[in-house]
Amino acid sequence: MPKIVLPTRVLQVVNKSIELFHYNGFHLVGVDRIVKECEVTKATFYNYFHSKERLIEICLIVQKERLKEKVVSVVEYDHDTNAIDKLKKLYFLHADLDGLYYLLFKAIFETKNNYPNAYTTAVRYRTWLINEIYSLLRALNADVSFTDAKLFLYMIEGTIIQGLSLGEVDERVIEVFLRGMG
Repeated sequence: MPKIVLPTRVLQVVNKSIELFHYNGFHLVGVDRIVKECEVTKATFYNYFHSKERLIEICLIVQKERLKEKVVSVVEYDHDTNAIDKLKKLYFLHADLDGLYYLLFKAIFETKNNYPNAYTTAVRYRTWLINEIYSLLRALNADVSFTDAKLFLYMIEGTIIQGLSLGEVDERVIEVFLRGMG
């Protein structure tokens, strides 16, 4: 897929919208708030995006591409790091409540009914990530299943939920899981 190239002003609106959606959710941030915080007119907003749904979809695509770049740099380009340490990096990259994955995770719950294209973007990222995790797990143990890779992602998402509800995270989970794989 070719990279999305957005004009500077559009990118500023997208970045501010990502921040607003990240901290406030997709339903609590309306077009009025976006145009006010981004200092653009509604006409300019609709000229750029046509709808809030399209803006959300673009925000998730941008976020997904940023996150994929980080994952690929860990998985493909970090030749000096073993598979266990790469998996740990992926775990912490994705479990960070202030990180890039949080918005995609939130989109799974908040966009399915009202913004189906945005929801599909988030689901596609998860599928891609599961495949990357599976490849790393196979490097550790040839007998792992695709279900193990899904479990790893569920563990990340459970950590996000734990962080949201308790304000803290038990980092031993990843160690125990990886010990079981090796």
